[in-house]
Amino acid sequence: MLVIASDHGGYDLKCAIIETLRQRRVDYQDLGTDDLESVDYPDFAEKVASRVSKGEAEAGILICGTGIGMSISANKFSGIRAALVHDEFTAQMAREHNNANILVMGGRVLSPELGQRLVTIWLDSEYEGGRHQNRLDKISAIERQQRKE
Repeated sequence: MLVIASDHGGYDLKCAIIETLRQRRVDYQDLGTDDLESVDYPDFAEKVASRVSKGEAEAGILICGTGIGMSISANKFSGIRAALVHDEFTAQMAREHNNANILVMGGRVLSPELGQRLVTIWLDSEYEGGRHQNRLDKISAIERQQRKE
């Protein structure tokens, strides 16, 4: 299952992404926000990243105005590899090279059509492993070290 959330700046793009998820018959849960009323993005990043970190969801999508705040917040959680993407190449590489388990986008930066295309690319791409696994292992080692300190 995939979890998705946005703040008010990403709400419209989130609605477009949900339509893509429905069309593709992706099992998802919308964790908010539910309108354009101003909210704090860390609250929604926590909802998604917490579930992915705990293994309660396989992956997540986060959207705020630029995607920057959601990326920073989500990457505070153990095991999270939240990737901010802005074009087809970064969406593909986020999965193939970085095995990103949370896709992050900016609702004020991307058109709905481009956002939908990026989600499709990310969902259809597969982690390549190989030489990339060593790099991900190093990231995990940094996380373990930080928890000890």
